[in-house]
Amino acid sequence: MHETTASSPQMLRRMNSGAVLRFALRVAEFTAAEAMAETALTRSTVLGVCDDLVAAGWLEELEDSRAAGLTSKGRPARRYRLRDGAGIVVGLDAGEHRYTAVVADLRGHSLAERSTELDAPSAGGADRLAAASALVESAVAAAGRGRDDILLTVVGVPAPVDADGRSPRGTNDFWATMNPGFPGVLGGAVVVENDANLAAVAEKAHAHDPGDSDVATVLSGERLGAGVILDGRLLRGARGGAGEMRFLDIVEGAGSPAGIGALARLWARAAVEEGSPSALAALAPDEIDAERVFAAAADGDALALDIIARLGARISRVAAVLSSLLDVDKVVIAGAIADAVDPVLAHARAALRDDFSPPVPDVVASTLGRDVVVLGAVELALSRVREEPLAFTPRHAS
Repeated sequence: MHETTASSPQMLRRMNSGAVLRFALRVAEFTAAEAMAETALTRSTVLGVCDDLVAAGWLEELEDSRAAGLTSKGRPARRYRLRDGAGIVVGLDAGEHRYTAVVADLRGHSLAERSTELDAPSAGGADRLAAASALVESAVAAAGRGRDDILLTVVGVPAPVDADGRSPRGTNDFWATMNPGFPGVLGGAVVVENDANLAAVAEKAHAHDPGDSDVATVLSGERLGAGVILDGRLLRGARGGAGEMRFLDIVEGAGSPAGIGALARLWARAAVEEGSPSALAALAPDEIDAERVFAAAADGDALALDIIARLGARISRVAAVLSSLLDVDKVVIAGAIADAVDPVLAHARAALRDDFSPPVPDVVASTLGRDVVVLGAVELALSRVREEPLAFTPRHAS
């Protein structure tokens, strides 16, 4: 950054402050000389900007290098760091059945996590807003902070979301119920984003090989939905629906966007009801879920193994379509189901190899578990703060 590029002293000062603050957000502590080297600003400018940022509540000045015992000769270096109490971010995974909130400091360290279950069939928009507000309040309190400390909250919802945080109406009220207006109850700066997009953000930040630039991350519990990274950037579309998978309704061998968890449960219950022999028949119908189907398959149960094979064939078609349309190199199966999905993916890889023409994508399980969406929410919140920190107001020291 050069000090002659702005058209007014006020704009110049803001640009210089932003450059120093972005540097402060990346490092544990720094000297004025280090900030000068990073920003190409003069010493007097850096010191003036740091004084401003201290006064604003962003930075704190530490002992100089001589007082800290770091140097003994020459002029002691003035030292600074981001103030621990400058602010926090909140990630909220507002799923259909479960809400999870994570509070993190501006370094990305998790300070607290809280979750709550929802009665999905009966929980309307008002119930969901009340649950979100109470959960965030609880998580922030557990972190030893208050609502005024929140710089930004990012909410992930199972619905397409446009650039203004709104979801289209769709064919029923599901999307509107999932995205009922969180900014109105959470207060402060709030960003609402599609949950699969946040899963893709989390995978890119925490799990991908740095060389992976074309990846589809598929949430696969109750419904399939993809967050797509192409050329290293998140693909959105006009209404935020680029990763919606309703097209699977007309894909032979897929039939619907129902997820792995939902189909494992539904297929097993239907087969048991029809009298198919299985250890699962000893369970009440409402006790048969994906976890028990996967466990039965691990024990060699023929019905469960058949369901695993069918799920693998279906995932191979989903992966092939994503690869054909988007030219992605990798499909990541994410969400809570990812911890147990390896047997399904073994079938999917075999089907891709045997039934489809190359190139075919690599299909892998996420290592981030059920927290993938909330991790993505925190990551997006941190990236927004780091990109434009002066768009936010820090909490002043008391």
